[in-house]
Amino acid sequence: MSHPSAAAPQRLSMTQVLLCGAFIVTLSMGIRHGFGLWLQPITMERGWTRETFAFAIAVQNIAWGIAGPFAGMLADRFGAFRVLVGGAALYAMGLVGMALATSGLAFTGATGVLLGMAQSGTTYAVIYGVIGRNVAPEKRSWAMGVAAAAGSFGQFLMVPVENWLVGAWGWQNALFVLGCLALAIAPLAWGLREPAMAAASGVRQSVGAALKEALAYPSFRWLMAGYFVCGFQVVFIGVHMPSYLKDKGLSPDVATTALALIGLFNVFGTYTAGVLGQKWAKRHILAGIYFARSVAIVAFLLAPLSPMSVYLFSAVMGFLWLSTVPPTNAVVAQIFGVQYMSMLGGLVFFSHQVGSFMGVWLGGLLYDRTGSYDVVWGLAVAFGVLAALANLPVRETPIVRAAPAAA
Repeated sequence: MSHPSAAAPQRLSMTQVLLCGAFIVTLSMGIRHGFGLWLQPITMERGWTRETFAFAIAVQNIAWGIAGPFAGMLADRFGAFRVLVGGAALYAMGLVGMALATSGLAFTGATGVLLGMAQSGTTYAVIYGVIGRNVAPEKRSWAMGVAAAAGSFGQFLMVPVENWLVGAWGWQNALFVLGCLALAIAPLAWGLREPAMAAASGVRQSVGAALKEALAYPSFRWLMAGYFVCGFQVVFIGVHMPSYLKDKGLSPDVATTALALIGLFNVFGTYTAGVLGQKWAKRHILAGIYFARSVAIVAFLLAPLSPMSVYLFSAVMGFLWLSTVPPTNAVVAQIFGVQYMSMLGGLVFFSHQVGSFMGVWLGGLLYDRTGSYDVVWGLAVAFGVLAALANLPVRETPIVRAAPAAA
């Protein structure tokens, strides 16, 4: 006999979920967006090449991607609260380790592995799982846009703060301060504690069946392909653009302003993408975003380089920066439902992080080999066009599952 109470649809207040989730993403994404500011001071003081720093950030992104599905699986099974608290502790440990590391191996372990695992448990996949289970489907894309916009605001807010900390207190002490700040994620996670019954509604599906179903579904694979490109582009630009601009003779303040502008305009871009996802086909939104990125990069490279051209490029790219996140995750929820949304969101995000690894690592590797970022800029343009084409065949209708056999 079924129990009506088991199908209760909404467990947490939408306002509570959005406020706590937004503040968590603001901290988690805001801290990581400023890592490019540490490239030159760390490599100069330690005597490392840019490839050493870039490889550690690349490992961070791939560790985030690998740990993401497991963090999502734990959040779906045991609730987001425990995962977020563990992620906050790892975040603090990783930032302290980043400050104290004196070898490339130790730096990669802290900056790469620990911080990557921390980000898997404190960012979008986990937060979006809570949103998916507690926000009505007709408001889901909008709510995801709000959470993504919070991450963008974190970049706008935190990059100038981090730049000030590095200048006023030194790069090591700045990392210690950020480690303390990361611990604030733990009390915020209390507002995302879901009752035990929250994930029990609807038809139950095993983890293995959910994974097999998603990976066998062509639209899921197309989304993963597009997300690979998203990671390649944004992490390459976020980490290497400050050094690229300094190499071209522009002051460090230009790079700081550029990163802050990316964060500011992405607040509007991600929110707009979430709102449009309630009205337009999400595959068309995604295709348009990826194609527009390629056009923006080409225009930036062809225009005479000046602070104004950098700021215009940053504003345009900022609007497009994480605007892929709400429609991509909304499509995942729309196709497969919300039972394993954190896990499936983490899985599709794994592809994003493989792209991030390639973008940041190739940026450092090819710069050290050629003395230029030109090849990687070209790859970012070509991949953007391919991602636009990859998203067009995505089907957004719910997957049809066979009804369970009668006992």
